Amino acid sequence: MTRHAPFFDDIQAHYDLSDDFFALFLDPSRTYSCAYWERPDYTLEQAQRAKIDLALGKCDLRPGMTLLDVGCGWGSTMLRALDAYDVNVIGLTLSRNQHDYIRGQLDRRAPGGRHAEVRLQGWEEFDGQVDRIVSIGAFEHFRKERYPDFFDFAYAAMPADGRMLLHTIVMYTQGDLHGRGISYTRDDVEFLKFIRKDIFPNGCLPFPTSTAFGGVKEYAEAGGFEVERIHALQLHYARTLDHWAAALSEHRDEAIGLCGNETYDTYQRYLTGCADRFRSGLIDVMQFTCVKPPAA
Repeated sequence: MTRHAPFFDDIQAHYDLSDDFFALFLDPSRTYSCAYWERPDYTLEQAQRAKIDLALGKCDLRPGMTLLDVGCGWGSTMLRALDAYDVNVIGLTLSRNQHDYIRGQLDRRAPGGRHAEVRLQGWEEFDGQVDRIVSIGAFEHFRKERYPDFFDFAYAAMPADGRMLLHTIVMYTQGDLHGRGISYTRDDVEFLKFIRKDIFPNGCLPFPTSTAFGGVKEYAEAGGFEVERIHALQLHYARTLDHWAAALSEHRDEAIGLCGNETYDTYQRYLTGCADRFRSGLIDVMQFTCVKPPAA
């Protein structure tokens, strides 16, 4: 596998904006990805916990295993794995703010029987061995040219029967959209350009599956994995974004005080615009359960 330099600058341009700013609209666990309304009356915090449990449950974790969290955000999945699954955890992030925040969270915890650490490191630099991998909301930053290397890395990092849960936003091919009666408008094209330029620099949304262009499923299978399940959560993300936009609007003055009016307006456009496009079916978010076959 070719070793690449991680995209530190692109990630820090977004996630290191201000921890206090993100705290204004995220739930208390600071989970910055699609929630899962397992029950319709859940709060956002409960729905985020349900999403984390949904993802970790697909990993088939067992006490004493080591879980690698690629793109661990502010650590909510790591902390849940420690508390509920009795495993060791290693978190990777390219964000200095997230790294420092998680270090503080881990330092304040009572000593336990399991090892937990967070590293300011990309998967490209990780050379350890783990039992399971979870990655929620990071694949969108990897860029298509690195997909083969990512799956090679994940395959090599786990033993036979290893499992990886990959949670990512996806886009559909024109053929898929046409088949469902959906088409891009000029506003949609301009919005996606805005996201790539002003929100997630150089981000790239994969296709879920495409034999012609290569989707997550095809890249995973080419890397040696069996894709056991593809679980779409499209409308759950629309609802998540509605919650975030409403919370940010409620804290408008604080947000402007922290980051300025332009940043507030930019994020409101981002949150409400994404919600509209998840709701219309233009984009989706999916969990891919990738299983490494048993040894022959």
